[in-house]
Amino acid sequence: MVELGYALSSEEHPPDDLVDDALRAEDVGFEHALVSDHYHPWVSEQGHSPFVWSVLGAIARETDSIRVGTGVTCPIKRIHPAVVAQAAATTADLFDGRFFFGVGTGENLNEHVVGGRWPPFDVRLSMLAEAVDVIRELWRGDEVTHRGEHYTVENARLFTTPDDPPPIYVAAAGERSATAAGDVGDGLVSTAPDEDVLDAYDGDGPTYGQVTVCWAETEAEARETAFDVWPNGAIEGELSAELPTVEHFEQAAGMVTEADVAASMTCGPDADDHVEAIQTYADAGFDHVYVHQVGHDQAGFFEFYESEVLPSFD
Repeated sequence: MVELGYALSSEEHPPDDLVDDALRAEDVGFEHALVSDHYHPWVSEQGHSPFVWSVLGAIARETDSIRVGTGVTCPIKRIHPAVVAQAAATTADLFDGRFFFGVGTGENLNEHVVGGRWPPFDVRLSMLAEAVDVIRELWRGDEVTHRGEHYTVENARLFTTPDDPPPIYVAAAGERSATAAGDVGDGLVSTAPDEDVLDAYDGDGPTYGQVTVCWAETEAEARETAFDVWPNGAIEGELSAELPTVEHFEQAAGMVTEADVAASMTCGPDADDHVEAIQTYADAGFDHVYVHQVGHDQAGFFEFYESEVLPSFD
């Protein structure tokens, strides 16, 4: 059986709404949620990008049972892994066993903001592996001095740590990152039902797949919303990792059509279409699927999923 979760899209919603949506997701029966950790939205129409660790603290106090993780944090450039380790340890303590830590190699859009060169993928993958090592070592609560290829840590000790360290799930869009997820992570996160990615993941941890949808009362309304708010979903290739500014993404989005965006996600009010989209991930081998509803109408989405979609997976 696949476990269903909910995507908290930081790019589309202010902090208070994200907290409210996490609580509603728990109430309607979603069992986990992943919240994005970005500095910028992809396009201006999305309109938001709050600091994820503040949002997570509020969600921890407002919810009771839903498991929540980052989807995902890049711990290699914008924030030093020693600082990320402290943020995640404090968050895990607040969630009392309900927090998991998703990590990835990041996007130039969010990570270049502190200056410095944006490394190629193989270097970022090496940085991620070392960052995960540093984070795990600090989570033990001992004093850490680390002088590695990419990072230096001197006399650092975390005094607030959870009783059990949270699992680390590694984001993978291709086979090399999926292999890394098996090597350094406790599970895998992906955004496409790609069987090759799952085949390359040589681990025994959970696999999380994000499915993007746009529910609305009519298909035409859903397609229009998806095109306005999430045109980046139809941008293919490596641009998402390499483009440095919102303006660049808007230029790239100008080359896709409404039909392109609609083809990249399920749009409309047909429950069978939504069930089929989720089932595609389950058939590929994912044991956890979390749903990203594009646009501001989260209330209608929750009502629809509670009555029409979630019962299909009980």
